[in-house]
Amino acid sequence: MEHALSLLTAWESFYVIVGSSAAALTGLQFVVIVLGAEMTTVGVPTTSAFATPTVVHFCASLLISAIMSAPWHGLSSVGLVVGACGMAGLAYVVMVVVQLRRQTDYVPVLEDWIWHCVLPFGAYAALLAAPVLLRWHPRASLFMIGATALLLLFIGIHNAWDAVTYIALKPRHEPTGGGDH
Repeated sequence: MEHALSLLTAWESFYVIVGSSAAALTGLQFVVIVLGAEMTTVGVPTTSAFATPTVVHFCASLLISAIMSAPWHGLSSVGLVVGACGMAGLAYVVMVVVQLRRQTDYVPVLEDWIWHCVLPFGAYAALLAAPVLLRWHPRASLFMIGATALLLLFIGIHNAWDAVTYIALKPRHEPTGGGDH
């Protein structure tokens, strides 16, 4: 058990970097939302479908970093908490799919479905699967959890950039449809 817990210690710097980045980018996303609201480019359903999940993915990355940096007494506890995060994330992605289909301000294109649904679903599924590996293959499981935290961070960065470019480049008072948002 001591060896397994020392594996967590080896990841400390990684999670400090990922968690700090996720926290900073969450704050920047709030600025983007405020600027978008001032420009009245999209409605609440579109914000719920596109911007809110970006904040959730940043916060999930931050949460994973905090969980993995906590002073655990055993890996089984880490696994339970990480697995619960994965399950919650999967449920959230299903809600995002419903919101994407319901909003009418923007017609999602394939890239949107990949970055807002497919990749997050894969990330949270990996987070749910990682605890299964944790007991028998702790090193592989820790890499899977770390990769998931980083993937969620990159998903958030991509989606935030996509939203900023959409807001900045969208002509005012023009109907929306496919393309970058």
